[in-house]
Parts: sequence; structure tokens; C-alpha cells
Amino acid sequence: MEGPSDGYGLKYNVPNDRWGIRLSNGHILEYVAASGALGFDGKAWPWERLLCWLGLIDIDSDFFTVVTKTLTLRPTTGNLRWYDPRYCVRPIRDGVVNAVGLTNPGIDWWCRKIGPSVKAEKLSLVASIFGEPEELGVMAAMLDSFDLVGLEINASCPNTKNGGFQDTERVVAACRAVKAKSGLPLILKVSVVHDIARIAKQVEGLVEAFSINSVPWAVAFPDQWSPLERLGGGGVSGKAAQRLTWPLVGKIARDTDIPVIGPSVWEYEDMERLRTLGARAISFGSLFLRHPGRPTQYVMWDIRARLAAKTDPHT
Repeated sequence: MEGPSDGYGLKYNVPNDRWGIRLSNGHILEYVAASGALGFDGKAWPWERLLCWLGLIDIDSDFFTVVTKTLTLRPTTGNLRWYDPRYCVRPIRDGVVNAVGLTNPGIDWWCRKIGPSVKAEKLSLVASIFGEPEELGVMAAMLDSFDLVGLEINASCPNTKNGGFQDTERVVAACRAVKAKSGLPLILKVSVVHDIARIAKQVEGLVEAFSINSVPWAVAFPDQWSPLERLGGGGVSGKAAQRLTWPLVGKIARDTDIPVIGPSVWEYEDMERLRTLGARAISFGSLFLRHPGRPTQYVMWDIRARLAAKTDPHT
């Protein structure tokens, strides 16, 4: 099983299937840039481009499988103000709270402007989508012809009015609607508020990996006022979310056969901690916001350590 290069033309091999998630199309998830971290096209947001040019964010190697900012069937305004990102994103101790919402220009725009270039850019791109099951089916059919490595259903968005699909039936219906219209591997993004045991039983055979979203402020800090209270509180990510997201990683790894992508990385050592909990891939989200160069740095360190050890990190 061959993994990405280390940026210097070297390749490393994963000895078995215990690390990395091999999707049904052969793509291997190892290091994931979470939804929204690198824009709608995987080539970073405009304000991150200088960091890419300087090499602090590596989008040219095969390090990251990038999940797009979530798309909806129709354009959605959300809370993001391009001229003032702090309107809906705030740093907190050991993390970030954001109420960006589902700000996006819609699936038609993506299919016209981004989709046709995915193959030429040779990007490992997963499209994240949100909507009612019928809408998701329509979007899945539209995306099926593009050279994506997978689709992610965002069943949990703490920055929307209803917080996403909180009931198991809608989550399962969403997965079935997508799989009926697309042959792409499916990742399901869930939250600590979901009934994972029930969901996992019903999506087995449909979903090839779980990812984990940020934690609603009211769940993370029920007795504290959010700096984004005017926008509904927002979602907490980073180290501040670990006490809730990491137990969920362990539960999914123990109780289901569906592999899980470990979230909330804040320190380099968090990668090994997540593997110990049972994560089969690692996701970087708000770390890109607070410390944009660290995800690339951590992956480089991890690859070099694995090259030196020439062994699976679990052995």
C-alpha cells in the first residue's frame, strides 16, 4: 500500500491496512484537510495563497486529501463576510469557535467553475454536501462525473438553524439517496449529538468512513456565553473540543466496523494519541486557521518518523 511522498521524491509504504483508510476506488485517506480548510477547490483560500507560495501550506504534494467547503443545492448566504472574517470566526483558548454557516455559491457554480479542473489539477478532492435527502441525491448525481475521490455528507452543521440532521432516520435517508445516484465512496460527517450506534448499523455498506464535525457551543460550554452568541453560538474545534470528539473516535472504533478519521488535532503528538484511540486517518481543521503552517509541518514530521521506523505506527 503506497502512501504520499515526503516532498523530496521519497515514498513510504504502509505495511498493512491498520493505518490509512482504503476507499473502494483505491484512494487511501491518511491526512485530511477538513471541510472548508482549503476552500472550494483544495487550492486554499485567497488569504492563504501567500503561505502556499512560501511552502508553509503544501497543496502540491500528495499529503492531504482535501474536503471542500460544504456545498448546497442553491447558493447560501451564511454568516461569512469576506471583508471581515472575524464577524463569524473567533479564537478561543486552545481552539476556534466559528459560525460561518453554509456560505457557498451553490452546486451549479462549483460544477461550472471548479469541477472541470479537478482532473487536470490532479487534486485528491472530496466534495462535501449538505441538504435534504432529495437535494443530496440531485447533487450526488451532478458530482458523479467529476474526478473526485469521494463525497462527504455533512449531516452535522452547528451553524445552521436546525444543526443538521439530528435524527437517525434522516441521516440514513441521506446516505441512501446519495448512494443511489453516485458510485463515489461516501464519508459521513457526524457530531457528538448523533446516535452513532444506531446510525452505524443502518449505514453499513453505504458509508466507507466517518468524519467528526465541530461541537456546538451549547454542548461544549453549556454554562458560558459564546463570543458568537448573536449568530447562535457557533461550533467549537481544536484542542477545546477534544474532550468530546475524542471519546467519540474511541466509541466508533470500538463499536463499529466503519473506520473513523480522527479530528481536533492541535499538537503534533495528537496524531499518535488519535491512532491509539483507533483513528485510521487524521484530519486537520481549525489548526489551519490559528496556525496555518502546522498541518503541513506535522505531516512532514510524521512521514519522516515513519520512514525512519519503516513500520506501522501501531507496532
